[in-house]
Amino acid sequence: MRSPLLDTPGAVAGETPDDSVAAHYGDPYGEQRALAAGRALVDRSNREVVRISGPDRLSWLNSLSSQKLDTLEPGAPTETLFLDPQGRVEHHLTLVDDGEAIWGHVEPGTSGELVAFLEKMRFTLRVEVADVSSDYAVVSITAPGAADAVAMVGDGIVTVGGDLLVPRDRLAGLPADLGLRPAGLWAYEALRIEAHIPRLGFETDHKTIPHEVGWIGAAVHLTKGCYRGQETVARVHNLGHPPRRLVFLHLDGSVDVLPPHGAPVTLGVGKPVEAEPEAAVEGAAEPGQLGFVGSSARHHELGPIALAVVKRTVPVDIDLLAGGVAAAQEVVVPPDAGRNVKIDPALRRRLR
Repeated sequence: MRSPLLDTPGAVAGETPDDSVAAHYGDPYGEQRALAAGRALVDRSNREVVRISGPDRLSWLNSLSSQKLDTLEPGAPTETLFLDPQGRVEHHLTLVDDGEAIWGHVEPGTSGELVAFLEKMRFTLRVEVADVSSDYAVVSITAPGAADAVAMVGDGIVTVGGDLLVPRDRLAGLPADLGLRPAGLWAYEALRIEAHIPRLGFETDHKTIPHEVGWIGAAVHLTKGCYRGQETVARVHNLGHPPRRLVFLHLDGSVDVLPPHGAPVTLGVGKPVEAEPEAAVEGAAEPGQLGFVGSSARHHELGPIALAVVKRTVPVDIDLLAGGVAAAQEVVVPPDAGRNVKIDPALRRRLR
């Protein structure tokens, strides 16, 4: 659904999957600064909204997803993942329970598949699942990773951390109603990258497991009961390492272009050729590829930055090329992530 805020003077539409909301309103850096200061509102109404009601909702979702939800207090925002049987990420849900229902929002184009899965898993439990994307829109009024928004009481607004779920018929007038300037998605994405927060479909692919992108803790509870994919999470956390890791990249500011999503990450200029096979990604699209660019942006203070996913064994102190752009890496997920249990080597061999 095309956002009415795209009719704001100066609004420029984003790119797929964000083409129904504004990338910016003519002042990208000013919008970033305003959002960081809590003086802006970001239209993220292309995201989809799911509502789950019924007395069994918390215990039911607790058994299906990665987060501990059976004791979730009303008004406390959290995140959870739905994994496949091999522990690979299928859905990422940001949610809150209001005492009567769970409200959550997901990436554009993913709610239908999520709702279909949940409907299959209802059995005889007292739960109701509804896609309410046509009725509610997502907006963000704090920077990613910043403090939660002040709870909005009444008026049909649901507060989910720094996000608001608002009736769609209020979206056009919301910036004026709240006294906030509109900021585009470029501003939100730049601050998200700065905060090292992954986005499903950008820093993830069909092989991603939670450890690789730092979702352990934020969206995964390590001591809760069983759920689909838990065996992989537990094995990696206690006995192994994830095959890849999320990195933050400082990009060469003298280059006019940003590396797009999916651009290959390779060794930096001047690195020995013999190092490439050692670090090459299995199934990489080109020789010497170490990983891929997830998201990139121009930050109002840091300049061009990006998040990328690279093979775990890539040394943390070497320079890289991201889509041909020189990049210095900063560790987000350390190479030694996982393997938190010390066990006898003989027993480890038997567990393999």
